[in-house]
Amino acid sequence: MDVKRRHLVAGSFALGALATRPGWSTTPNKPADTLPSHPAGPRPQLAPIRAQIDQLTDIKVCLRPFRAMGPRLDVEKIGDKTVIHNYGHGGSGWSLSWGSAEIVVGKAASTLASSVAVIGCGVIGLTSALTAQRAGMNVTIYTKALLPHTRSVRANGSWTPDSRIALTKPAGDSFPALWEQMARYSWKTYRDYLGLPGNPIDFRDHYILSDHPFGEHTAPPPDPAAGDYASTGKPQNTAEFADYGDLIKDIIPQSVLLSDTENPFPVPHAKRRATMMFNFGAYGHLLLSEFYQAGGKIVIKEFHAPADLKTLKEDVIINCPGYAAHDWWQDKTLIPVRGQTNWLPPQHNALYGVNYRGASLLSKTDGVMVQALDFTGIGEMVGVGNSFEHADRTEAAKAIGIFEELFARMGG
Repeated sequence: MDVKRRHLVAGSFALGALATRPGWSTTPNKPADTLPSHPAGPRPQLAPIRAQIDQLTDIKVCLRPFRAMGPRLDVEKIGDKTVIHNYGHGGSGWSLSWGSAEIVVGKAASTLASSVAVIGCGVIGLTSALTAQRAGMNVTIYTKALLPHTRSVRANGSWTPDSRIALTKPAGDSFPALWEQMARYSWKTYRDYLGLPGNPIDFRDHYILSDHPFGEHTAPPPDPAAGDYASTGKPQNTAEFADYGDLIKDIIPQSVLLSDTENPFPVPHAKRRATMMFNFGAYGHLLLSEFYQAGGKIVIKEFHAPADLKTLKEDVIINCPGYAAHDWWQDKTLIPVRGQTNWLPPQHNALYGVNYRGASLLSKTDGVMVQALDFTGIGEMVGVGNSFEHADRTEAAKAIGIFEELFARMGG
């Protein structure tokens, strides 16, 4: 789910919580005046978005499956079954799904198996299944629920490939290269879905707004007395989270600082970036259709322990359960990261995104998504360790209220 708190999109490119604190820099190590310089353009005429709590249509809550050392992609034997894990992507599951699938399917192919089982039908499971089919394998998905009813579709729906993907120290020196491999492969694959009917993958202009100059404030330093992951088993500060965005900045649209004549909002400071985003309905339907057309089968089945896999006919299994691995696989390295998205009716004349005062808004064809990012200044630590998977209407009202006030100033 997730939106990374330090940036707007892609590897340092998710919606940044530090940016949501008034005047906090989205790139703490980079002065604001080094942002790309472009010739001034006309001020965009943006339709105000109708953001009111009485227009709320849905609240979705997701538990992101975070692992300090990064996604689990290893191979394990359960009896005579070969299990290849593919879970623990934090807030980067949608973004890294194709690259992650390429890695695990390569391991499955090395077994020379002609048929594989995939556990889970979230975005990680479905892309793993499709990648295996494209490699010539027969695939059966075993799942408790189909994609529209999984945690995957409770996500934010933006390209955020290093959003809580790992902690720098536990992930180690070799993980950045693996992350870059997954990110580049996924980005390239997603580009193949641009321009298709229903716009399953699309881009939005996203505006980062601040009441104070960017770079005026920096994040508070870590408190040594709080410890860290190594001493407590849980991250204690945003600074522990990995930030790999610079590894792919050559292929990702960068932020542009807007002049007063280009800024369409009644806020003194603004940046704009083109953000890749996913339309869940169109994209999910397309993936499921491709899977079925290639002869794939889906069996509704719930697993309670690794030994349950011995009942499957397939000898090679790609395990993609998401946060469910915490219980059914007893993987206690998984840390829940709660995230909530709040949905308003679609507004097709206003398809853009905004990040302001600790909240984000993204107008998509399936609705206007509003999310609380960081109201307290703790950045990536928001939601870490929180497994409360129920709607919080107070949180929704506060996030929506920020944009109601903003668009009222625009005459909306």
